[in-house]
Amino acid sequence: MPRTPHSSPQTLRLFVALLGDPTRWRYGYDLSRETGLASGTLYPILMRLSAQRLLDTDWEPSDEPGRPPRHTYRLTADGTALAQDRLAAAARTARGAAGFIPREA
Repeated sequence: MPRTPHSSPQTLRLFVALLGDPTRWRYGYDLSRETGLASGTLYPILMRLSAQRLLDTDWEPSDEPGRPPRHTYRLTADGTALAQDRLAAAARTARGAAGFIPREA
């Protein structure tokens, strides 16, 4: 059975973190620490969600001279709705799987 888009365990962990305060701008580094996702996993997800207009992105200038600006992210309204939907679906699936007891052969 094919996977529902945006339902990988890694994407769901990111959704949980972003839904903590959907209107707050978040740094990728902070999201990586909160979710436990490595940058090689996190940033492709962020780029994909941004390309699909599920995330707003912006550059925040550094307060420290010589440091580059930082990329920030937050869910769009559509992203918030999708994240809530995917997490609810995952919870329903988990509840259903918990009640499943395989037959012995």
